[in-house]
Amino acid sequence: MAFSRYARSPKLSLGTQFGTSIAIQTIRSAMAAGTLSYTIDVLRGAERLDTVAGSVYGDGRYWWVIAAASEIGWGMQVPAGTELRIPDIAAVAKLLG
Repeated sequence: MAFSRYARSPKLSLGTQFGTSIAIQTIRSAMAAGTLSYTIDVLRGAERLDTVAGSVYGDGRYWWVIAAASEIGWGMQVPAGTELRIPDIAAVAKLLG
């Protein structure tokens, strides 16, 4: 039996949409429509998306939220200088809840 690596992640009231293509598309659509608040940060040298998520959200397992909002694929390692759009996690939970 296979287990998701997100099985023990807090759900943020996201239900079963945790990191799925539905959640990602919902986040990207809200970003495009301008209905999801976010801050901008620039990725520095040795940072990865999970370390940024850990710093901002307190949990590195939410790296996929930053990737979705920033229109980055599934790689956690992105080049330094990449502009990240970091959405407000409470707004993401409300959007997907």
